[in-house]
Formats: sequence, C-alpha cells, structure tokens
Amino acid sequence: MRRGGRTGLTLIAACAVAAAALLFAGATVSPARADAAFDRYVERLWPSAKKRGVSRATFDAAFKDVGPDPEIWEKDAHQPEFVMPASQYISLAVSDTRIEEGSKKLEIHADLLKKIENKYKVDRQVLVAIWGMETSYGTYMGKKYVIQALATLGYKGRRTKFGRKQLMAALKILEQGHTTPERMEGSWAGAMGHTQFIPTTYTGNAVDFDGDGKRDIWDTLPDALASTANYLKKSGWQYGKTWGYEVVLPKRFNTRLAGLRRRSSLAQWRKLGVKRVNGEPFPRPSDRASLYLPAGRKGPAFLVLKNFRVIMRYNAATKYALGVGHLSDRIRGYPAFSTPWPDGVRPLDETERRELQELLLAKGFEIGDVDGVIGSKTRDALRTYQKQKGMKADGFPSPKLLDSLRKDS
Repeated sequence: MRRGGRTGLTLIAACAVAAAALLFAGATVSPARADAAFDRYVERLWPSAKKRGVSRATFDAAFKDVGPDPEIWEKDAHQPEFVMPASQYISLAVSDTRIEEGSKKLEIHADLLKKIENKYKVDRQVLVAIWGMETSYGTYMGKKYVIQALATLGYKGRRTKFGRKQLMAALKILEQGHTTPERMEGSWAGAMGHTQFIPTTYTGNAVDFDGDGKRDIWDTLPDALASTANYLKKSGWQYGKTWGYEVVLPKRFNTRLAGLRRRSSLAQWRKLGVKRVNGEPFPRPSDRASLYLPAGRKGPAFLVLKNFRVIMRYNAATKYALGVGHLSDRIRGYPAFSTPWPDGVRPLDETERRELQELLLAKGFEIGDVDGVIGSKTRDALRTYQKQKGMKADGFPSPKLLDSLRKDS
C-alpha cells in the first residue's frame, strides 16, 4: 500500500500499477556518492529510533552502505494514478493477461482464499485483484531497499514527513525480526510484499496467518493476503456487496451532481434517471452512492458505494479504486465496461507489447526482459523516447507509439 496520497495505506508507491514493482534476490542498495549531509541526517535519526525500541545493532545494520537514491525523487514525480488518463490507466491495470492470471490464482489458492474469506469476511476476488494490481500476483514486488528508499524521501523533497514516519516503522519491523534487511524489498515509496504494505500499515494490520511466529508479507502468501483482508475489514469492507455499478445518464443530466462528496441513495439516483447499463434494478435501493465520471460526461459513468471508498483507504486514487473494482469483476466473469472511453484508447495485446519491448531494446533502452509486461522500466523508456520525438511523455504504450517505433526501426 503505497502513499503519495494514500491514507491508511497511503499512496504510494503504489502506484500499483498501479503500480509496478520487481522481485529481487537481495537488498539492492542503489549506488550513491558520499553525502556528508545525508550521513548527518541518518545519525540524527538515532535518538528517535532508540526511543521506539530499536537497538543500535539493528540501526547500524539497516543503514550499512546506504546513501540517497536520486531515482526515488524522479519516481515520486511520475505516479501513474495521477499522471495517466483513466482510459490509459484502466487499460493497463485490467489487461487480458491480468484477468486470466487472476482467474487462475482463484483456482490455485481456492482453499487458502476460502479460509481468509471466512475469517475476515472480505471477498476473495477483491483480494486477488489487489494482489494483481499491486505486484502482478507477486512477480513485481520491488527492487528498492526499503530503508534506503524511505531515508531518501525523509532526507529532502516534498514527502519528508512521510518518509521519516515510515522509516521509523520499518526499523521497528527489523528490530522485531519479522524480516531482514536483505529481504526488506519494495517500491520506491517503501511499499512492501505481495500486496505492497507501507511500514505503518504493516505494523497496524499485518497478521501471522500461517502461525509460524512471523508476519511475513514478502515470502508467505497466506500472511500477505490475510493481512490485506484484515486491513480492508478494519476499514469497513461490506462483505458480499459490490464496489459500484456502471450506469447510463439521461440526456439532460446535471453533471454538477457528480463527485465523491455528494452521496444519495440508489433510489434517489434512479428517480433522476440514472440506470444500470444492463437495465437491471439496483438490488439494494437504500445503499448510498456517489456519481463518478472518470473521463467526463461522454465516458463511462459509475455509481460508487462504500466498498469503493474502502479500496481508496488502500490507495487514495479514484482510478486505482476503479481498477481494483473492475479487475475483481472481470475475475468473477463479468463483462468489460459497456461505454467506450471518449479518447478511443485501445490497449496493446501481448504480442504487440512484446514487439514494443523488442523495439525499445533494439534502440538501446535498458528495460530488462521482453515479457510483455509494461513495468516501470518500459514506461520510463517510453517516456524518454516520447520526449525525443516531441510527443507527450505519458509513458503509455499506445498503438500510435508502437507504429512510431516500427518506423524508426
């Protein structure tokens, strides 16, 4: 759960996608030049860490060979939840590959998910959707050493308060022995494990579901998914209820009624002419909902309910909540949105994504393996290429961008 706006699990880092993390085999500390000011900053942290019960041995081990990582500040300026239009964000977040893989995970982990669902009363499809959104089902959990990432954020920049608070919590996790510095891996904003908990979310919500004495969200899937369920339950999840409905607005509808600050019962929205796209009645007319128009009057429209807001406790971006909700629906077997996006965005299929990555590699961009997954390295390369070509540098893998790469090759 990242932060950058996240409350509870503040935004991240998230973004997961939303982000986009990457597994690594050891705590990778990014190269950093000697920085005396940073060293003094770290030493000034010691009294606060000591007051929280962190030993000097744990403190010194955590900061061994750690310097500021400039890439962290760059990542902070390009969170996809904020810079991408909803059409692009959803097309990446709810891809065919992610839907298919999510359906497989439901089957593979059916027994585990049933136990978690029975205990916490959180729908299993939503847990799998968050897992998919955050780390593509555990395949991209982040390469950043969390202590270094948070120390960099706390050292200077727009999120120093956040960085320092999370850093103290991360040190406490190490002191308690739930993981080691070598395994404390995560995103650039300190989000960790299969479902990307930031340290304070971990300390308040992580559980030892497998009973081995550790709350291991990095290498123990039962702990990670149960911890996520525990957090959603504490946040007010309404079991068995949906996050929202795609709706159709009447022709002369007052769009000033849209926005999360306004809530009315579904029955009241129905009186205003707002209907479900499938024509069916709302099953619980007394439920209170807000009208959400992620792309304006001409795009898809949604009446979002309490569970949508609970997802936003995990990540405060509305696009993220829409992505999780829609992915969970698609995993259940429900259809895609009925209303097309007004900008006509079409996501690349897997073959096209692989071709795009091959073309980027041929041009000298370091993006890692050609796997068809549009992660942070691929998006960074796309942004650089777009800048070179005088395009809008949004990092979105569109058919138009693929055509441009083909012509350049």
